[in-house]
Amino acid sequence: MFYLIAYISSVVLINYAFSSAPHLDVIWSAWGGLVFILRDMVQTRYGHGALLAMLMALVLSYATSEPAIALASATAFFVSELIDWLVFSVTRRPLRDRLWLSSALSIPVDTFIFFGMIGALTPAVVGTALASKFAGVTAVWLIMAWRARRAVATS
Repeated sequence: MFYLIAYISSVVLINYAFSSAPHLDVIWSAWGGLVFILRDMVQTRYGHGALLAMLMALVLSYATSEPAIALASATAFFVSELIDWLVFSVTRRPLRDRLWLSSALSIPVDTFIFFGMIGALTPAVVGTALASKFAGVTAVWLIMAWRARRAVATS
């Protein structure tokens, strides 16, 4: 339940932040990296229920953010969520690998769609968004790989 609430809240708060202080887009783009990890954890725990969580977050975003921000977010999330869903549905690799693979495919797509639609597709924003998102998912992958190796070593 923690991941579900954190995911929905993060989407809404990030969209609100972009609406209320667009000049801080580099900061908000760094925070956006967390959403991908949370989305994958929701996908892992709730399966296709992640789509309902995304829908709830986007409805709340429309109520709290500028319509252009909410539309960009909805479009980017829809496309990247489809990529994520495909990876999780088709790939039978360990969870840590599916997390990284889905992120490697969906992060650039999401980033370019969202920032392109809100007119903030600058090298600084895109670089920060990509770096923070990939750093976050790589850190989670490393932790999960370390835990898996430790579990094998103690068995």
